[in-house]
Parts: sequence; structure tokens; C-alpha cells
Amino acid sequence: MTSPGPDPHGSPNAAALAALESARRRTLALTDPLDEGELTAQHSPLMSPLAWDLAHIGNQEEIWLVREAAGRPAVRPDLDPLYDAFRHPRADRPALPLLPPAQARQYLAEVRAQVREILASAPDEGNPLLKDGFVFGMLAQHEQQHDETMLATHQLRQGPAVLDALAPPPAPPDAAWLPQEVLVPAGQFTMGTSTEPWALDNERPAHTVEVAAFWLDTTPVTNAAYQEFIVDGGYDDPRWWTPEGWVHRQQAELSAPLFWARDGGGWLRRRFGRTEPVPADEPVLHVCWYEADAYARWAGRRLPTEAEWEKAARHDPATGRSRRYPWGDADPRPEHANLGQRYLRPAPAGGYPDGEAPCGARQLIGDVWEWTSGDFLPHPGFTAFPYKEYSEVFFGPAHKVLRGGSFGTGAVAARGTFRNWDYPIRRQIFSGFRTARSAEAGQ
Repeated sequence: MTSPGPDPHGSPNAAALAALESARRRTLALTDPLDEGELTAQHSPLMSPLAWDLAHIGNQEEIWLVREAAGRPAVRPDLDPLYDAFRHPRADRPALPLLPPAQARQYLAEVRAQVREILASAPDEGNPLLKDGFVFGMLAQHEQQHDETMLATHQLRQGPAVLDALAPPPAPPDAAWLPQEVLVPAGQFTMGTSTEPWALDNERPAHTVEVAAFWLDTTPVTNAAYQEFIVDGGYDDPRWWTPEGWVHRQQAELSAPLFWARDGGGWLRRRFGRTEPVPADEPVLHVCWYEADAYARWAGRRLPTEAEWEKAARHDPATGRSRRYPWGDADPRPEHANLGQRYLRPAPAGGYPDGEAPCGARQLIGDVWEWTSGDFLPHPGFTAFPYKEYSEVFFGPAHKVLRGGSFGTGAVAARGTFRNWDYPIRRQIFSGFRTARSAEAGQ
């Protein structure tokens, strides 16, 4: 796996280029198997045509690296209005005069050629965008985030499977004997970061948070456990739903996770063009915040707060410091987490013992994005950088926070501090959850 961040003992420029090239290989692997009609079609009103994502990636790289960071002349300034995500909602993008896929690929190549020249010229770090290679990391993360969005589009498209991947490793022998929950003791911990070179503005700055003791599920909630909620009438009982969630459940006619279908007494799911039985031991996938919250209430529990989630994932009680990842500070390796579209599905619950957090929780990174209870809000002392539209315009009660990354998340965008956010109704994303409960006094 390509290193997801700058190596303090290696060349920052080499790490930046490796991260960018890794993202580009994935972008092309997601688009090359499809013909022009599939790339320009809108497979869901929730998503852009894949051809839009393709050129938008190049446009952002041109704007922020070629022009803003390096001060070079614009390559295609005429494309800026077409690929401005704030100017055109996703549902409207198919009507735009988009670049045909072949031209979009040529544009990507032209911009990337300039990026290689910039990296080879040892750019001046006096520009804040270039300090510690930040802009390169920002753009590698941006491309990987769009790759995950394009992967979600592949899941929504109709037609035969075009993506291949290995089967994830089976659960380790001890998975069946893991405790249902782990205790995270009360106390302070450092949330966020002020030192991670490629951390984005909403992860900053580091600050101290006091967290009361709580119990957290050892693994994400599984398909088997979620089916118990369905069988017990969880979708039909308003006691378990917030008022807004109950209205949405009725209007959207929710009755099971997205892509599930009844098969006699069991369930089938559609996964990237294939239909298969729902695996009982995998983390549940494609549930919205309202569904996750309702399940937690039904189970007599709750969703963890964002601070609780991050403390469980990062706090090392032996040293009192916050790690970059649950397993430590080393970049993710295949034995740590299910990332980067390697398997096209979550691994069985209880997997990746090498990625276990000090508290004993597993799979906090990778497999499924995990809904947390809170709204997407700034950390104390937040400063927008390099533009308000990356995070600041999304702050508020409209968006809920997801943490940890999924099987479709690039390693460069899966730090223990990385924050994702979405509307509480969203299900096409690779979202799951785990539950928590407050610890009794004295435990």
C-alpha cells in the first residue's frame, strides 16, 4: 500500500507524488472499464456523471496546485464554471456541456504533467499551500474522496459487474470470543491535530476534551444483529425514531438497508452488479443516520459522540497521548485495516486484530464509515484553510459526522482525526455504525 502521508525520514516530494499517483491509478481503474455512454450517464440523481468527477478532479488540481500554489498560467480556465461543485447541483450536471471522457482524460494528463514538473523543481515552502507539501496531500485526499464517490456510483448503476476484487480475509479465530463491548475510561484526551502535515482544516487544531467513561461496541453492528431489529418491528415502531427520522422513514418507505431485498425468509443484497445472500457476520452497510440512531435506541443504547469515537480510536492510556491511528503512528498496512477498495466489501466483524485500539475495539478504521451522534461543527479555534467552502459552509445541524473510513476510502483520507459528514438521510454512502452506552458511576 502506498504511504498515505509524508514520511519524516524520506523525501516529502516523493511521498506527495506517490500519493497523487496512487489516487490517479484508482481514478482510471474506476472509469476505464466503462464506455462513453456509461461515463456520461447519470446513474442516480444523487450522483454526478462519472465524466464530471473525472474532469472535476483535474480542475481542482489545476486551480490549487498549478495556479494558486505554483503561480503558473491557467491550463483551461474555461472549465472552472462547469466543474464548480457549488454552482451546479449533482442532479443538474448531466445537462452541462461536459468534456467527453477522452478529452477529460487528456486534460487530467496535461495537468498532472505540470504537477510532476512542480514537484521536480523543489517548490518554495514559503507559500502556505506548499508548507509540508500540504496542497499535494489535500489534492490526493480530494481525488481519493471522489474515487470513493465514484465507487458509490458504481454501486448505484444498473448492469453487469465491471469491478473485480479479492474476498476479504476471514475473521480471526478469536472473533467469536470477543466481548460485546469495551470500556473506555473517563478522562481527558487530545482531540484533533495541530501537527499532522496533511490534516484538513476541520481536523484542526488539537484541543483537550474531557470524556466521561463509556462502553463501546467492540465491532461495528453486524447484518445479523441488524436483522433482529427488522424482525422485531423496529422499522414500524415510532418509539425508536426521532420525530424527524420517523417522518423520513414513512416518506422514504424505509424497511431495510439500501440494496437489500427479501428472499423467502432471508435477505439478498445487490453489490456492484452481483446479487448475493446478505453475509450475517459483516458490518451492516448502507444505513442512514436515522436508521442507525433507531437501532441504537431499540438496543437500549445510543450512537457514540464524535469525541467518544475519537478517544476510543486514538487515546493511549499508557502514555496519555493521542495516536494517529488505533494501532499507533505507523501508516496503514493491509493487516491493519480494510481500505482502498481492496475487497469491495467490509471484512467480517472482529477482523484486523493488528489494527485494534488500546481500548480493545476493532475495525475503527476501514470497513464502514461510522455514524456518530453529533452535528458537524468546528473544533475550538478553527480557521478555514485554504477556502471556506471545504468545511465551514457545512457546519451546523444539517450534517451528521461519520468517522473511520470504509473499505472504499483511500488510506490518505483515513486518519484517526479525519472527519466526514453527510445528511442524516444518506444511504448510498458506505455507512454503518457501532453503539455505545454511558458507564455507571464507579465502573
